[in-house]
Amino acid sequence: MRETQNIASLHWGLFYLCQKQPTLANQSSPKMKKKSLLLLILIAASCNVFAQDAANLYEAGTKPVLVSKQFAFTEGPAVDKKGNVFFTDQPNDKIWEYDTNGKLSVFLDSAGRSNGMYFDRKGNLISCADAKDQLWSISPDKKITVLLTDYKGKLFNGPNDVWVRPDGGIYITDPYYQRDYWTRKQPDLDGRKLYYVARGKHDAVVVDDQFKQPNGIIGTHDGKNLYVADIGDNKTYRYDINKDGSLSNRTLFIAMGCDGMTIDQLGNIYMCGKGVTIVNPKGEKIGHIDIDEPWTANICFGGKNKDVLFITASKAVYTFQMKVKGVD
Repeated sequence: MRETQNIASLHWGLFYLCQKQPTLANQSSPKMKKKSLLLLILIAASCNVFAQDAANLYEAGTKPVLVSKQFAFTEGPAVDKKGNVFFTDQPNDKIWEYDTNGKLSVFLDSAGRSNGMYFDRKGNLISCADAKDQLWSISPDKKITVLLTDYKGKLFNGPNDVWVRPDGGIYITDPYYQRDYWTRKQPDLDGRKLYYVARGKHDAVVVDDQFKQPNGIIGTHDGKNLYVADIGDNKTYRYDINKDGSLSNRTLFIAMGCDGMTIDQLGNIYMCGKGVTIVNPKGEKIGHIDIDEPWTANICFGGKNKDVLFITASKAVYTFQMKVKGVD
C-alpha cells in the first residue's frame, strides 16, 4: 500500500513539474541546462501517465466475464484485505461473497437492505442499511453494530453510498429514492446531503448540502481527496479533505454524474451508469467498458492482486481483468 501511495505522490509531483517545463528549459547556465534536459526527459516519460488511454489500463480485446446472473439487483461491492469481494442483492436482502478462488456464497441474510458498502481498516464491513435508513458496521463474524439511526431525530433519506477514510472517519451520501418497502412516502429531512461521521462517534455532521441527488463516492488512498457524484445534476466534484473531516476547495471534476465509483493506483476514477467510464485525474474521459446490462450500478477492484474489476450490473455481476491495481 505504501508503494501505491508513493507512486501516486510521484505522479502528482511530476504533473506539477510538467507545467513548469518552459521555465526549466530557459535556465541560462550550461550546467543548469544539462540538468534541466535530464529532468525534462524524466518528466516527459512520467507525463505519459497523464496521456494514458485504455491501452495502458487493460489489454486490447479484454471483455467483461459474467460471474452469475441469479440476482434481482446487485449493488455495493466492497473488497477486504485479502481481495474477497462482498456485494448486495438488495431486493432479496442478502450480502454475497465472491472469494479470490471464484466461489460465490451468501455472507449474510437479513442484511438491512444493504446498498453501498466499504471495509474499514479493522475488517468491518460498513453498510448503508436502507431498510430503516441506518448505517451499520458488520464484523467478520457477522455481528451487526448500528452506527447511525437518524440525523437530529429525523430519519435519513436513505444512505446510499459510503467511503471510509484511512483514520476511520466515514462519509455517506444521502439522496432520496422511494422504496416499496418503506411506509413513508416523502423524506423527513430537507435536502439531499453529504455527511461525515468521525471515528468512534455516533453523530453525523453535514459537510456539503449543495446537491440535487448525491450518489457515488470514493476517496484517495492517502485520505487527502474525496470525489462525490451528483447524479441528479450530472456532475462530479472533487474536494480536499481536512484533518477534522470537513471539506474544502470543492471543484467540478467532470460534467458527468454516476452511480458507484472506484479509483486505481494512478488516480483514475471508474464511474458507473451505462457501463463503466474511466476518467483520468484531470477529469478527462480516457476509456469505457461496455456492460451488456440495463444499468451498471457499482464497482471495485478485487482479487488476490487487486487487479480485477468487480462490477455489479442489474441482475448480474461481472469481472474484468486490468493491468493496473486498485487501492482499496
